[in-house]
Amino acid sequence: MCLIPGPFPEFHGPLWIEGCVSAIWEDKQESMYSGSSDGEGIEAAPRKIPLASSMLWVRNLRSFIGSGAGLGCEALMELETKRILLEIFKEKQQKNAEAGTIPSFYRKKPEEGSISHRVQGLAKYRFLKKQSDLLLNADDLDAMWVCLRENCVIDDATGAEKMNYEDFCHISSVCTEQIGPKCRRFFSPSNFMKFEKDESGRIAILPFYLYVMRTVSLTQARIDLSELDEDSDGFLLPHEMEAYIRGLIPNLAQLCDMPTGFVQMYCRIAAHKFFFFCDPNRRGKACIKKVLLSNCLQELMELHQESEEEVIDTEQAENWFSLTSAQRICDMFLALDKDMNGTLSKQELREYADGTLTYIFVERAFDVHVRRGRSVGGNSREMDFGSFLDFVLALENKDTPEGLTYLFRCLDLHGRGYLTTVDIHTLFRDVHQKWIEGGNYELCIEDVRDEIWDMVKPADPLRVTLADLLACKQGGTVASMLIDVRGFWAHDNRENLLQEEEGPEER
Repeated sequence: MCLIPGPFPEFHGPLWIEGCVSAIWEDKQESMYSGSSDGEGIEAAPRKIPLASSMLWVRNLRSFIGSGAGLGCEALMELETKRILLEIFKEKQQKNAEAGTIPSFYRKKPEEGSISHRVQGLAKYRFLKKQSDLLLNADDLDAMWVCLRENCVIDDATGAEKMNYEDFCHISSVCTEQIGPKCRRFFSPSNFMKFEKDESGRIAILPFYLYVMRTVSLTQARIDLSELDEDSDGFLLPHEMEAYIRGLIPNLAQLCDMPTGFVQMYCRIAAHKFFFFCDPNRRGKACIKKVLLSNCLQELMELHQESEEEVIDTEQAENWFSLTSAQRICDMFLALDKDMNGTLSKQELREYADGTLTYIFVERAFDVHVRRGRSVGGNSREMDFGSFLDFVLALENKDTPEGLTYLFRCLDLHGRGYLTTVDIHTLFRDVHQKWIEGGNYELCIEDVRDEIWDMVKPADPLRVTLADLLACKQGGTVASMLIDVRGFWAHDNRENLLQEEEGPEER
């Protein structure tokens, strides 16, 4: 008896063999008994073909394969894997049937101190350490820059240092030899295609090096933030974000000399901007991915570059994370808090920005953005320091979607999601009053209302929505005109202000 040795490719069991045998017998039957006898056209009587399962050699072959003796190790492993997966699938089906039609979507977090919690923490630590070991350090980056400069070519027209794809591959080999295989992933063909090429197909080495540095920096920041994420859900709580900023202070050139007593307040002020832009729904936690992609982290990292004494005062004030800006915010709050109770009343907040904000805007800010139940001595609720930080961030970032969303909720007097001509007239009436009290010329409110409508160009000619303000790219200007008399003055004198800005540059 002849047996077919294993393993068999695409093996489907004994039925496959039986089917093949049946097909062979059918072909034989068709070829032997379908023709005529001696050309007389008389059909021969078909012979009876025994079933394949009744043949001895088929039964032997089937038993041989079913025992697994003729299969190789790979085929046996494949069969075992299929069996295990089938058991897992049946087990899940049984659990789903017992649980009902709604699948489980919540899993209780392991209790602190339990074995599951410790295993999870250990696995997280080992994973983050492995990712950190794959990063380039400062010495590796310096060595890569040396390799780039030594193996590039100088563009005759611009004098820029560039490299073509052959140079790119050669530098990859040199860096791999000197630094190690962890730099190889930056020298992929797809990375080369990301950069702008000249007529000769060359890219500049400086943008490529900056790309490598930024990738390493963001990856390191992701690792540091993930280490502080206690429950490993991808979100940071306020105290976790403050801990991250506190760890950065000694490494930032402009903050390393910060007074020890001011560190806690600074971390609170700095972390609040991350939550203002990365937690728009005010859930009390910021997504780590949004933190990494936001401009806030880049603005914070700018303090790495040079000492604060070498920076212009205006640049210090513009950067929210500078020590000068944080001290300015604290001094502003203390100056407004006349009764020194740690909160601001409506009357105290009206003195913000030299009293140029309208009464109706301050009222709406308290109605919409001050938390309920925050009252002092039985009086109306007051604004705490956290709400004050939101207030300042919105006014200083009116052109951003987050800042404009904050202001639009104040402008939307009836909470309908849009502004009408009546709302514009009501909002600008306070601005007009302060404008006249300041000794300016008489204004026609209807003309200002029409000008705002022309600036926004709303999709619906009868109402202005938040989407319209964001789309027109002048939403911040419109908001300033409706809440701040100084903002309207800046818009009214925009041409003179533009000439004053261009004058020193021309001289």
